[in-house]
Formats: sequence, structure tokens, C-alpha cells
Amino acid sequence: QPTSGTIRWKGQDVVISNPNVARKLGIGMVFQHFSLFEALTVVENIALAMPGKFDLDALSKKVEFYSEEYGLPLNPRATVADLSVGERQRIEILRCLMQEPKLLILDEPTAVLTPQEADLLFLTLRLLASEGCSVLYISHRLEEVKRLCHWATILRHGKVVASCDPREETAASLARLMVGGDIHTVHAAKAPRDGAVRFSLKNASLEADGPFAVELKNINLEVRGGEVIAIAGVAGNGQSELFDAISGERPLSNGNAVLIDGASCGAIGVTARRRMGAAFVPEERLGHGAVPAFPLSENVVLTRHSDDASLAENGLLNRGKANSISDRVIKTYDVRMGKHDPEARSLSGGNLQKFVVGRELDRQPKVLVVNQPTWGVDAGAAATIRQALIDLARSGSAVVVISQDLDEIFELADRIAVISRGQLSEAHPAHEMTAEKIGLMMAGSHEKETPHAAHS
Repeated sequence: QPTSGTIRWKGQDVVISNPNVARKLGIGMVFQHFSLFEALTVVENIALAMPGKFDLDALSKKVEFYSEEYGLPLNPRATVADLSVGERQRIEILRCLMQEPKLLILDEPTAVLTPQEADLLFLTLRLLASEGCSVLYISHRLEEVKRLCHWATILRHGKVVASCDPREETAASLARLMVGGDIHTVHAAKAPRDGAVRFSLKNASLEADGPFAVELKNINLEVRGGEVIAIAGVAGNGQSELFDAISGERPLSNGNAVLIDGASCGAIGVTARRRMGAAFVPEERLGHGAVPAFPLSENVVLTRHSDDASLAENGLLNRGKANSISDRVIKTYDVRMGKHDPEARSLSGGNLQKFVVGRELDRQPKVLVVNQPTWGVDAGAAATIRQALIDLARSGSAVVVISQDLDEIFELADRIAVISRGQLSEAHPAHEMTAEKIGLMMAGSHEKETPHAAHS
């Protein structure tokens, strides 16, 4: 609850004691961190937010209708645990739209959507606004703010620092207001052509582990020391499964399918791969990249104990060392927080992302694989993270970035590959690629037809 001031709704002072009261008033919210029950289906999660009694079959048909109407494809019967972050975001947005709110609040709604999905969402939001719905759009993506919004309020360190018509501003001028100075420009010197192969996948395959998961089919990839390879793709096409296979969260039956510096590691787990000099950043930061209830120093221990024996000797944690690493990451990546060593769940999404990425970059790993590196962070922090990834590569490491943000991919990548329905294209030099070419590959132009695919 506010510690001072008032909230007015339709001209009247109101006290909004819980989210249910807000919904009854007509206020809908799409959160940056999802509020979904992973063990339930899409339609069951939506049913929980709908008033009155419900019929799941009838609601499933309604979900399919709204899903098609708003361009947010979803299978109502899919279990949330099997879905990618992008697909989960679609549930949040659709669930909110189905409540027909009078005020719709969205927090970074496009962070894990493709450009095409974002365009469809903007059409929906403009339609809702034209029908009298108020839209409060919270975003670090300044070009989106310029395209969509009639008015912008800029916050910095919890205070209002400016208000303006974003259509009369440039992205650069908005960014300066937001961060209090000029944004660091990302510089990428050319990658060396003769770097040794530090990381490779050779005919890596992985069976789908659920009815809505994606099977990986004969994935081949070589990443040389000194280069950044980006993997593009629409959410739900095998990115999560590829990350699991690369990181060792799901070991493969063929140990030689994954090689780090020429040593096979496909059959061993994530801790053993870390000991070989690899580091991994998953796309879901809260719950996967960090334990919500643990302070930041303990979250450091979780991924760093395997390659730094001084952090956990003879079964005892070295809290001084953990705090030292945590403080260094916080300072380097400007992680903002309310108190010293807070719980991970108390940080904003962008600040937790800076910490989770910074924790792995601080190790200077030989191989770094990062999924959605700048999801939900501001322009200044995104530039810092991207520059750090490039600098790590140029120091001799192999860097793999899995991202749905094409602007990020073109800013970072030396070569670009596309994943579609569990198949990975050849990696092409970034200067040979265009957004249109990547779009065609996202639609599956590179896929090899299989007997099953031909039959279907």
C-alpha cells in the first residue's frame, strides 16, 4: 500500500487492498515475472483469473478464439511447465485481455515476444485504446514507446525526472533522460578468423521430454574462440531444449555430441561442464537462474562453487568470499537494490538480470552460453551487458547467445544461425544476413524434410 498520497479511480479516491479488488474495478495487469501455476494447463491458469463458475471446454474454445483474434497462438490444453518464456508471456497477456479491463497495465510485455508478435500486440493495444481502454505501458524499449504511446513519464532511481510526448523525442534523448547521461555505444572489433574451435555440437539430438516439448534433430555448430554466435528463432522452436542440451541440464546419450576444447562432455551434467570452464545463463532468471528466497551472495555460491574450491571447502561456505564476488558483480553491472545482500526476489527484473549475467561473466569462462541476455533491462544496462559479451569473446572465449531480439543479434553477432522446429541452420556471417532472411529461416526455410514431416 502507498505510504503517502492517494489513488483516484474515475475521479474517486479508492483503496485497492488486493489484486481481486483491482480486477473488480476494471484494472488488469500483465506482470514482467509471470504469475502462472506451472503444473496447470493454459486454460486452467486463465480460468483461475476469471470471475464466477467456469466450464473448461467452453473456456478452451473462448481461449482459442481470443488467441486467434489477438494473434497470440496458444494451445489451451498445453501444460505451462512445457512452454517457453515467450509462450508464457502470451498467456499473461491473453488472460488479461479476456477480462476486458478498463485500465490495462503492461510491464515489459514484448521482452520475450518476436518482432512480429510485438506488432500484433501493438495493433491490439491501439484497438483497445480506440474503444476507450486506458493503457499504461512500462518499457525500456524506447522505439516501442515512440511508436505506441501518446505520453511518457520517465523514472530514475524511483523519482519522476521528466514527462514528454515521446513522438517528439528521439530514442537517444529518451535514453539520456532515463539513465541520466549518454548511452554507451557497443563497439565490436572484428573476430579473429583463425581462432581454435572451443565449443562444438556434432549431430546432437534430444528427444522431446513432454507432449509440448520440441525434439532436437542433428544439431551441428562450431564456435571459435574470439567470436559471438547468435541463435535466432521464434519462441517455442527448441531454444529451451537446445540450452538444456548445451548446459548439461539434460545430458545426451552420445558424449561426443558436445565438445568443450575438444573434450567430450555430452553425457555429463552441468556442474562437470562448469569445471571444464563453461558458464550458462538461462532465460528464466527467477527460479532458474536464481533461487528467489536466497540472498545474492548465496546465489553466487550455487553456480560458482564447482570451479572455485575456496567458496565451499570441507562442506563449509566461505561467506566472505561469496560476499566479495557478489559486491564486485553489483558494482560492475550497477545492480540497484534496497539493502545489502537482498533476496533475489526483491530485485526488479532488470536488476536481477544484470546480476545473473554478471555473475557468470565475472568468471571469465572459456565458453559462455546465454539465453535472452538483456530481457527486461534498460538501454544503458543492455549496452553494458552486450559490450561485456563481445569483450569476453575477443579475449579468446567462445560465446553463444540465444535471443529473439533481432536488434540485439545484429549488434552482437559475428555469425547468426536460426532454430526452427528443433533444427538449426548453418551459421552465416552477420553481414550477409537481413531481418527478412532471418524471418524466412524462422519460418523453416532451412529445415530438412523428414519422413514424419512429409507425412504430416
